[in-house]
Amino acid sequence: MTLSNNQKKLQKKLRGLTGKAVQDFNMIEHGDKVLCAVSGGKDSFVLLDILIHLRKVAPIDFEVVAVNLDQKQPGFPEHILPNYFESKDIDYYIIDKDTYSIVREKVPEGKTTCSLCSRLRRGSLYTFAEEIGATKIALGHHMDDIVETLFLNMFNNGKMKAMPPKLLSDDKRNIVIRPLSYCREKDIAKYAEICRFPIIPCNLCGSQENLQRKMIKGLLTDWDRSSPGRIENIFNSICDVSPSQLADNSIFNFEDLKIVREGPRQEYEHSGPTISSTNLIDVAISYEA
Repeated sequence: MTLSNNQKKLQKKLRGLTGKAVQDFNMIEHGDKVLCAVSGGKDSFVLLDILIHLRKVAPIDFEVVAVNLDQKQPGFPEHILPNYFESKDIDYYIIDKDTYSIVREKVPEGKTTCSLCSRLRRGSLYTFAEEIGATKIALGHHMDDIVETLFLNMFNNGKMKAMPPKLLSDDKRNIVIRPLSYCREKDIAKYAEICRFPIIPCNLCGSQENLQRKMIKGLLTDWDRSSPGRIENIFNSICDVSPSQLADNSIFNFEDLKIVREGPRQEYEHSGPTISSTNLIDVAISYEA
């Protein structure tokens, strides 16, 4: 595939941001076997493409294996991913698990199935990762996904919680990594189009997209147009948290805060107010002019 100069710049940008995220969070270590979850969507195709590149150029040795969970959705084109993996000489597994029927049985008609589907898919990947000796599970979530999740949790659950770039599962048996955490969705979409990946639509199950997430996505899209850089700033804010400036007693001890006035006082900006009147007589106040 021959790329134009602009396309090469985009490729270099995505590879660089992914490599930086991997390094910043120590996502991949020497000897790791990385299970790359490939759904057939643009994000997972780009993730796999970049991980394979990193495997070739990284100063450490690690494996990458592509894994697709065939959830037995009606109309799912089963041949597309195996054909793609084999054409690129990529090691892969296709897991057959009928989570589609489980979701249809549990979720009322017309309700979004994404949450339950995601949990079932995650459990299947966790189990399979152990079976093949994978030490990391790589998912294709990007910066926009992380910021959307932050706002969803704030607006709907009253929690300041997003998706971490690296996550230890509750049972501590698996580590999930999100190497595209520093990448924007619009750049990923452009790159996927350039590479002409055989994208499989995610609406085969007939489920409506989560309306709350759709609303948040629209809000962020408007912000991105009117205030370029705002999404990046929001993401950066969850990477630079000041617990003392929030209100969570479990991560900062507000109860035991005490004033300490021993030693010389530091110079405050705009110090030295002038008292124009008071009805207090015996007050010893010393302000510098």
